[in-house]
Formats: sequence, structure tokens, C-alpha cells
Amino acid sequence: MKLVYLDNAASTKISARVVEKMMESYSENYGNPSSTHKLGQKARATVEKTRNLIAGYLGVEGKEIIFTSGGAEGNNLIIRGALNAYDYKGKHIITSKIEHSTVLKTCQQLEREGYEVTYIDVDENGVVNLEQLKNSIRKDTVIVSIMYANNETGVKQPIKEIGKMLENTSIMFHTDAVQAMCKEIIFPKDLKIDAVTVAAHKFYGPKGAGFVYLDKNFLIEKEIWGGSQERNRRAGTENVQGILGMGTAIEEAYENIHEIETREEKIQEYLEKRIKNEIENIKINGEKSPRLKTITNLYIKGCDIQTLLIALDLRGICVSGGSACMSGAHEDSHVLKEMGLSSEELGSSFRISIGKDTTIEEIDYFVDNLKEIVKIERGK
Repeated sequence: MKLVYLDNAASTKISARVVEKMMESYSENYGNPSSTHKLGQKARATVEKTRNLIAGYLGVEGKEIIFTSGGAEGNNLIIRGALNAYDYKGKHIITSKIEHSTVLKTCQQLEREGYEVTYIDVDENGVVNLEQLKNSIRKDTVIVSIMYANNETGVKQPIKEIGKMLENTSIMFHTDAVQAMCKEIIFPKDLKIDAVTVAAHKFYGPKGAGFVYLDKNFLIEKEIWGGSQERNRRAGTENVQGILGMGTAIEEAYENIHEIETREEKIQEYLEKRIKNEIENIKINGEKSPRLKTITNLYIKGCDIQTLLIALDLRGICVSGGSACMSGAHEDSHVLKEMGLSSEELGSSFRISIGKDTTIEEIDYFVDNLKEIVKIERGK
């Protein structure tokens, strides 16, 4: 049976170049980077070389990169770490209602611990309300956390405008860029972003590897205690091979970033054109907003999403009902709900996410099968 993978927003296939580099390192570079002997220092050199490589692509300093295990840890480290470091300033946080669960659930837990969180609304196109955000800023606001691009709809947020809004304040501006990294070039300092979260498995790197960028003018208190690794900001022996693989994946992505973006845009346009022309009563959620070229969130009237996903899977097509972190719970998407979709629309929407290796032939196979399944579902 043909296999078509259209769930790249959940995770990407690790690239052959990354696998090769990591396997070579596993065999030869097995020292602890905190050890002072030759093998330890070889491992340390790999970690620091990768740190500086990543910093170079982001236009930041090496000491501003902190290696983590991925997006969940990164978001917790920045948000909780900032609150602990600046506990004398206040207990107020601003975020949006469409953040990833690693931000929303962290904020919900913080509320139980006595912090106050303001959740900013989004419009029907999935974009945060800038005026509401501006009016929510207080003297005791410690951090504003707004994602760079939504993981379910691909809608990009007005990050530049938020950065400018917060530029002359002492408030930390954090963005979860897990979905956006390597989809387009991001220079945090130009955008006035103080902290960024990244996860390697979203751009053809290994799972369990990530990093955060933290501007040198801001502090965080570490969440994992033990050793003094990562400039005493994240304890634990560094994941040398994961870090190397992540750096290789970033390097590979940036070598061809414009070419890949152009190709993905053409694939996305082809996909959406076929769907709009050949399937009646559909809507692309967030279509009117600037979006990543890799994500299409589709509403199909009269189709139960759970039934549709199973039917597609039986034909070898992998798509998602929404965030991979939440889809197993069979809950309506909080993102689409905040965009004002009805109960019927929520139950009939799903995410298609292409990757750098997605082909026109795979899109044709998907759309042809989707049309058949929709016809069957609507005929019941």
C-alpha cells in the first residue's frame, strides 16, 4: 500500500545527513562533555561548535543559546524560569488563547500557584488582538509569550509589532517558534524577541533535542537542578549526538531555505486549489491570514473528522486532527474554537501539513482519495 505522510507539523522524517553525522558521532564521540580528558573535550568541542553554528544562523551570541530536550522543556524553562528570576517584579503573565498546550497548561498550573495570567483573544482569522494585548500590559507583567506561528492553522502572529510594543519595557518577550523554525529565517534581535523556543524534530532533526535563545540581558532560574551545565541554566549532561544532529539539520535547512520555501508554497497552492475546485462546502481555516507554507487546516462540511482520519489512514495517508499533543484526547481544537468555529465545524476540521519532500503525485493521491471518502461520508 502507498504511504503518504502529510503530518509534518507533528514531526518530520529525520534526514539521511543527520543520521549519518549522529551515527558517526555515537561510535567515536562518546565522552562526557564535562570531563577534562581528551574524549570529554572532544565532546565539548562538538557541543560548542554546534552552539555557535546555531547562534550564527539566528544572528545571536553563542552564550545566548541553551540546549534543551525540546519544545515542552524550552517553554517551561523560559516561562517559569523568568517568573522565578524576576519574582520581585510581579506575578503577571500575558499569553494568547491559541498557544500550544506546553504554554497553556504551564500557565494554568501557574495560576494554581498564585500567578495571574491574561489570555489574549484572536479574531476569526486566528490572529491575536494587538490592542487587547497592549491594554493588558501592567507594571507587574513579567513575560509576554505569543507563538510565532500556530501549529494547527499555520497562521503567523504579528511578532514584529509585539516586539516593537515591548521594546522599551523590562518585560520579557518570548515566542514559541517550534513550528516556524527553519520554515523561514528568524532573527530574534531584529524582531525584538528576548526568548525563543525551538525543537529539532520539526525540521528533520532528532526527537529529544531542542534549544532556547535567551537574550543576554535577561535572566532565568533553571528548572532542572543538579550540575552547572549550560552556564548553570539547565543541569544535566548535554545530549551530544542530539545537539550535533540538530545543528546538522539547521545547517541543511538554511543551505536551501529559499528553495524549499518556494517549493512548499507551490505544493500548498496546488493542494488548496485542487481541494477548493473539486470538493464542495469546504473552508480553509485561517486562509485570510499570513500562514506558513506547510500547513493547511481544512473544514469539510458533513464529514466526521475521526471517521475521515481512519478512512485516510486505511489508504496509507497520514494526517492529523490538530495538535499531535492533543489529538489522542479526541477533544475539539481550542485553536479553532477561539477562532469562532461552530460545533459542527470543529468536528469536521483537520490539519494537512506538507514537508520538503512532499510531491505533487502524493498530493494527487491524497486529494483523489479524500474526494472518494467525502462522497461516501456525505452519502450516508
